[in-house]
Amino acid sequence: MPRMERIYRFAESGSTRYAVERDGAVYALDTQISHIGDILGRSPGAAGTAGRIGNVGGAIEGGIASLSLLPPVSPTKIVCVGLNYKDHAAEQNQPLPVQPLIFIKPSTAVLGPGGTIRLPPGVGRVDHEAELGVVIGRRAHRVKRAQAWDYVLGLICVNDVTARDLQKQESQYTRSKGFDTFAPIGPCIATGLDGASRAVEGWVNGQRRQVSSTTHLIFPIDYLVEFISFVMTLEPGDIISTGTPAGIGPLVNGDTVTVKIEGVGELTNPVGDE
Repeated sequence: MPRMERIYRFAESGSTRYAVERDGAVYALDTQISHIGDILGRSPGAAGTAGRIGNVGGAIEGGIASLSLLPPVSPTKIVCVGLNYKDHAAEQNQPLPVQPLIFIKPSTAVLGPGGTIRLPPGVGRVDHEAELGVVIGRRAHRVKRAQAWDYVLGLICVNDVTARDLQKQESQYTRSKGFDTFAPIGPCIATGLDGASRAVEGWVNGQRRQVSSTTHLIFPIDYLVEFISFVMTLEPGDIISTGTPAGIGPLVNGDTVTVKIEGVGELTNPVGDE
């Protein structure tokens, strides 16, 4: 198993920088790197290979807590998978899908760690959905399942925030899933990982509402990469959000919601009225 690293993106003096956490320390990357594509372009071979970042600068004093974190990547699209856990399909009173049910969140919905999820006026109930995300490392078009992990940079926490009342009114999910701030991602991209089982949890105000494991995914990561890349080309930095387990619930003004993915990280966002 390759060494695991975590990639962070942060703001510093009006510019955007990247940092990498490895072996318990955090290092800044050189100032020329301002986009995830710059990192990916520096190392040939499989996108998911840890250590691909190469040489780094000095250690950051104060570590991650001292940084003003941004979304670690700017995807052209987030491709989400609906009803990908049996228990979630049951709580939604939906039959199990025979193939992945996919929809897209726009890039304008992306929100970084610590950013406020804004509840739009008049839309009714808005829910949290804790999910494991897959960050694409290189351009992927009609990738075979056996090669899927060669195109994965790493894993990420995603909150698929959903205007539930709107979703129930419509057969398409674009409006209910696409509001600004409805795609919190981060705080990092964890590289050097594989498709091993990982716990997925959703917490609100310190109380756990969702808990499951990626063992219970109906369609696993490698299958999703093949299925989705057959339909659309995935660009470096794009995210596949693999679905949420049972336990979804409403968010209200003043809440704090956290997505925890075992071995990946914890993504926390406050909630406020728009």
